[in-house]
Amino acid sequence: MSSVRRALRTAAVAGTAARFAYTMLRRFTPGEAEAWERRNHRGETVTLVEGPAAALGAALAAATAPGVPAAHRAAAAVATLGAAGFGTYDDLLGATDKRGFKGHIGALRHGEVTSGMVKVLGIGASGLAAGALLRDKPVDKLIAGVVIAGSANVVNLFDLRPGRAAKVALLAGAPSVLRGSRLAAAPVGAAAALMPEDLGEKAMLGDAGANALGAALGVAAVARASRRGLLARAATLAALTLASEKVSFTKVIAKTPALHKIDMLGRRPVVAQRPAPDAERTTGQPVAS
Repeated sequence: MSSVRRALRTAAVAGTAARFAYTMLRRFTPGEAEAWERRNHRGETVTLVEGPAAALGAALAAATAPGVPAAHRAAAAVATLGAAGFGTYDDLLGATDKRGFKGHIGALRHGEVTSGMVKVLGIGASGLAAGALLRDKPVDKLIAGVVIAGSANVVNLFDLRPGRAAKVALLAGAPSVLRGSRLAAAPVGAAAALMPEDLGEKAMLGDAGANALGAALGVAAVARASRRGLLARAATLAALTLASEKVSFTKVIAKTPALHKIDMLGRRPVVAQRPAPDAERTTGQPVAS
């Protein structure tokens, strides 16, 4: 069996597991069901359980992928579930008055530890733990952790419209899947399987799902990268993170015809009066258009 076929099988496992997890979480929602619900700009209720379902599907598929070194499988599980756990914490308990690194750091200077800062530190720690499993030298472990945590954050930056973060995960991971990466196939399969609910505005990835998919993609990238490749990825992710503090990705996408077509692919028609480009689509989550 070719490496691509093996990767596609891993994607299928991830998708099946994500669909099953989504069905179970919808049927047996942890805690109060209302805590997992948000209203989008149409006034319709969407559920946050898509995020944990995607994370569980990706983590299970990566952790059980045949032919992948045990340390790599463990790193994928640690990074994906760590990002999902801290993302869920921010989804359910996070405040919305502090956004972005600048907002969280500003709050920290005044003695306030925001839920977003807890998430950043937690995902950073799980990224470093995963990086330590993937690389041997201390410097490489550190850079690997930065890449994994940075990937988690950057994918989440795109979770501002229905299906956008999932599409970013698909586009970012597809080339690696076609080269036979089973670690990349796990988040790609999970994202693809739950895309209909996201595009249909029935569910959303939230921080839990977007951060988890990004972390899983980061692990896949680190597993194959040289030190030079790690440095290049870390620099790119840092640049995107810094740019997000100044530039609206939503505006850039809207003004770029090719990106706008991809962004709108499969989505419901946009209502006549939309909220501001980076307004939140739900309490604690971006606005769905």
